[in-house]
Amino acid sequence: MSNLTLALAILGGLVLAAVVAYNTVTSRRNAPRQPDARDHDNSDGERPSSPSRDVEPMLHVDPNQAPGHERHEPLFDPDLPAPGATPVPTAERRGGLDPLIDVIAPVSLDGLASGDAAIAAMPSTRRAGSKPVAIEGLNEHTGQWEPPVPGQRYSAFQVGVQLANRTGALNEIEYSEFVVKAQAFADAVNGALEFPEMLDEVARARELDQFASAHDAQLGFVLRALHAAWSPGYVQQNAARLGFVAGIIPGRMVLPTSEAGLPPILGLSFDTQAALADDPAQSAIRELSLSLDVPQVDRTEQPFRRMREAAATLAREMDGVVTDSDGQLLREETMDAIGADLEQLYDTLESRDLAAGSPLARRLFS
Repeated sequence: MSNLTLALAILGGLVLAAVVAYNTVTSRRNAPRQPDARDHDNSDGERPSSPSRDVEPMLHVDPNQAPGHERHEPLFDPDLPAPGATPVPTAERRGGLDPLIDVIAPVSLDGLASGDAAIAAMPSTRRAGSKPVAIEGLNEHTGQWEPPVPGQRYSAFQVGVQLANRTGALNEIEYSEFVVKAQAFADAVNGALEFPEMLDEVARARELDQFASAHDAQLGFVLRALHAAWSPGYVQQNAARLGFVAGIIPGRMVLPTSEAGLPPILGLSFDTQAALADDPAQSAIRELSLSLDVPQVDRTEQPFRRMREAAATLAREMDGVVTDSDGQLLREETMDAIGADLEQLYDTLESRDLAAGSPLARRLFS
């Protein structure tokens, strides 16, 4: 073998080795990032400590994300964790029918009616069109309005239907359906029913819906990977460090409120198919969404500040950037303006007795 042939063979071997090495490095670099095994194998069974929240968020916003101009389906359900995750118990019932957001038809009785009879007389569906229908009884012993309870006795009832929600205002057809259901209940408990004037209530529903439409706000950030994609486990691990827990929908996590059972403060979601893959570790996620349903969360929870901090922390820890839905980087000064607008929105809702996170606000903005 000549020196030239030997030199060419060596050079070819070096080139081949370089190509293999390059492909190996590229494959590793492009593989989805995996969770830190030490966080999964915590021998004490304790959740990893959360990173400090004393970070200056470097965020930017899409002006179109400004608080509400039209009403949408809610970004949040009161998600519960998947089996094995931290539980989010069901909250106690708070409040009830309220003339501010409900049509209320009183049912007078000649004597007393049992809770068992009232429950048997309940309509099979508690809705009139898209609006919730509720029935309450005046408890003989406590003097409080409550949903009928077996074994209790009631001196009066009231039947109500909600004036508006995110599907729109109560209309004449829905009101008529409410009348039919309420009358059937009153007849079953031998009560006399008195209905408010339909046209007045429908007009009141439209006014309430207009107010709600102008003061609804649902905000969303998109976190995008700058370089390597993320595996579902990597996303879940980093989100868990900030207090997020698994929701009932694959690919969804929620940040619970300080009071168990209320709607979550924030939602975090990524590709459901990636979460359901046969080998999730090989699923590549390049973006996830953070969302805040403003009227559902009490302002004392500081949800917008926590949303900014969560986005900034995740972007820093996961090598990503925070953008709007069109991929535009969100600017910090615009985020400050949105935060100021939200404070005004909170004040306006409170002045209308519909404070964000209150039972009435959660019903109206649902």
